[in-house]
Amino acid sequence: MARTKRWIEGDIIDGVGTIRIAAWKYFHDFIYSEMLDYRTYVYRGHRCDNWKLEPTLDRLLRQKSKLADTRARALHFKNFQYAVRGRRGPNPASLKSDNDWWALGQHNGLATPLLDWTTSPFVAAFFAYERTKGDDTAQRAIWAVSESGVDVKGRAILQEADKKKVARPQVTELFRPLSDENSRLVSQGGLFSRTPDGIDLETWVRQNFKGETREYQLIKILLPRRDRLGALRSLNRMNINHLSLFPDLLGASQFCNADLLIDEY
Repeated sequence: MARTKRWIEGDIIDGVGTIRIAAWKYFHDFIYSEMLDYRTYVYRGHRCDNWKLEPTLDRLLRQKSKLADTRARALHFKNFQYAVRGRRGPNPASLKSDNDWWALGQHNGLATPLLDWTTSPFVAAFFAYERTKGDDTAQRAIWAVSESGVDVKGRAILQEADKKKVARPQVTELFRPLSDENSRLVSQGGLFSRTPDGIDLETWVRQNFKGETREYQLIKILLPRRDRLGALRSLNRMNINHLSLFPDLLGASQFCNADLLIDEY
């Protein structure tokens, strides 16, 4: 009898490819054999495999038919800056860029143009498997994007625009804020992406790597939903859990809830 294939790699189309892992137990094998030498990839986990790589601000503005409304975005940003006055503790650090302000809001519940990423594929797997709701799809998704590929492409786009002396085009950024106000970001090996307003990351990659069939710029790794409990138990043995990723009272409470709900956690 033929052995079950551990994973199946699809074609790379415009820099994007899909890899289907047969079972959670093979995810470790895939990372160690295929990804370990590629330090430039960063990861993000999704509970549903049909979710776009789209930030919360875009989703909310689309619901209100204001996706292209730059004034609504600017007002939301200014409202947040005013709303946090006096709420950042004594002698708060100066936030020098828009991205620093958005990063502050991102892990405090604000709808922002950012997406969270992590340097650890196993942390991303935790977030893919952490929750279960009625709209779960049969596959959980872990996305991997080439940080270096996005950076090189962005610089090339800016250089071309400078040569032609045209308006600065919008590019995708991956960045790590230096603020000390987000302990979760440190615990999760976190960073953020910011795409042009109204454009999800997969669309941006496909537009800017059109015709690329050799190298993955963006990978969609699919894992079976049925392996959820085993995956979370395995990750807990690796000290990847609410307690380690959320170093606060909420994390402690969620860890205890998971221990109650998952047998032999």
